[in-house]
Amino acid sequence: MSILAAVAVPHPPVIFEEVGHGREQEIIKTINAYREAMKFVASFEPETIILTTPHSELYADYFHIAGGAEAEGDFTQFGAPQVKIHAYYDQEFVSELEAMCKRINFPCGTLGERNPALDHGSIIPLRYLNEVWPKYKVVRIGLSGLSLTQHYQLGQLIKDVVNKLNRKVVFVASGDLSHRLLADGPYGFAKEGPEFDAKITKALGSGDFGDLFTFKPEFCEAAGECGHRSFIIMAGALDNTAVESKLLSYEGPFGVGYGVATFKVNGVDNTRNFGTQYITKFQQEMAARRAEEDDLVSFARKCVEHYVNTGLPLEFPSDLPESLTSEKAGVFVSLKKNGQLRGCIGTFEPVTENIGREIWRNAISACSQDPRFKPVRPDELNDIVYSVDVLTSPKPVTPGVILHPKVDGIIVQNGNRRGLLLPDLDGVDTTEQQIEIAKKKAGIGLYEPVDLFYFQVKRHF
Repeated sequence: MSILAAVAVPHPPVIFEEVGHGREQEIIKTINAYREAMKFVASFEPETIILTTPHSELYADYFHIAGGAEAEGDFTQFGAPQVKIHAYYDQEFVSELEAMCKRINFPCGTLGERNPALDHGSIIPLRYLNEVWPKYKVVRIGLSGLSLTQHYQLGQLIKDVVNKLNRKVVFVASGDLSHRLLADGPYGFAKEGPEFDAKITKALGSGDFGDLFTFKPEFCEAAGECGHRSFIIMAGALDNTAVESKLLSYEGPFGVGYGVATFKVNGVDNTRNFGTQYITKFQQEMAARRAEEDDLVSFARKCVEHYVNTGLPLEFPSDLPESLTSEKAGVFVSLKKNGQLRGCIGTFEPVTENIGREIWRNAISACSQDPRFKPVRPDELNDIVYSVDVLTSPKPVTPGVILHPKVDGIIVQNGNRRGLLLPDLDGVDTTEQQIEIAKKKAGIGLYEPVDLFYFQVKRHF
């Protein structure tokens, strides 16, 4: 038996009158849609609810499944301790899912639980479900900092366990949308907020889960989203499945987007293999990118690949092109994976005889010695995107010099402490932001005086 249905639901604490004290009436469409969605879930008489929530344990490189036989939670943190929920876990399902993940070395399991209590992202949908169908057990799963494809793969693994155990299962994907819809909202306004909600509700309403893969990390971060990866896991659980999708409601009067959608399974549809389609497209794009690399980026990639695969530096070539040997300059080598920084090391000013040596030195350091990240593994190499920034000589910022954060990088210096920030970074729109971030990187206090320098870069992709 496969997954019977799924719902995507929000989790605003104000939705309960014990918290809202009347304000819940401002999201009455969401409340009514929630009840309709849970009647939809109850109509399948599920034995097990798979519940994904952004507010359970969250790790950068691991999916946490809540362990044990049962758990409870309340709304004390929202001033309503009388709101309580008790849930029983489907231990057989959890055990089978954890074992399946272990067999294929997929980073998911019951390790690392710090707080066993039910989170509000779980309490809200379960309370509404209990009104119409209390006869179920739960598998509660958190999100992670891993890639969208790995979130989708987790959904596929959940589907495999459902089929193996022959459970009657409904998937509940808990997640709010953007938190940045209104200037007077709790998180302010960002133009990406309404854009995100328009795209996500269209994808959920149409059932076109492939669109969920088009959301770039910087776009999601700017929008202040919550449930995107929860919905991706749900999509994976519905892989190769025909669904009848309905967007029951959307509203955001408090500056946070709340969407409610239902998905009824209608058999098999092998064209709805969105994860495979995304991976194929990504591989094609990476192959095209590799084919278009210039000499600097190609050399940086070869240095990283050789070091990661062998543990030894690439023997420095004697036949490098003139573009790498004719000049000296400071160089930064940056690695990104799934749109997120994976390593970046560079030199403010040249420390070797030419750009080629600078790249050779910094590429190896970027993949293995950036203190913010674990060393790059061989299985990650196909997903790494490279860039090389060649810096001009730093100049002091003098009266009359106007800096442009999209063009000018900055260096702050206080004694032996020195911090650098490259130009044209996502989310960094002012010189003041540049200085603040550069100070933090250097361990310089926000109000400590600094000498300020600027430089420009030629960026190679």
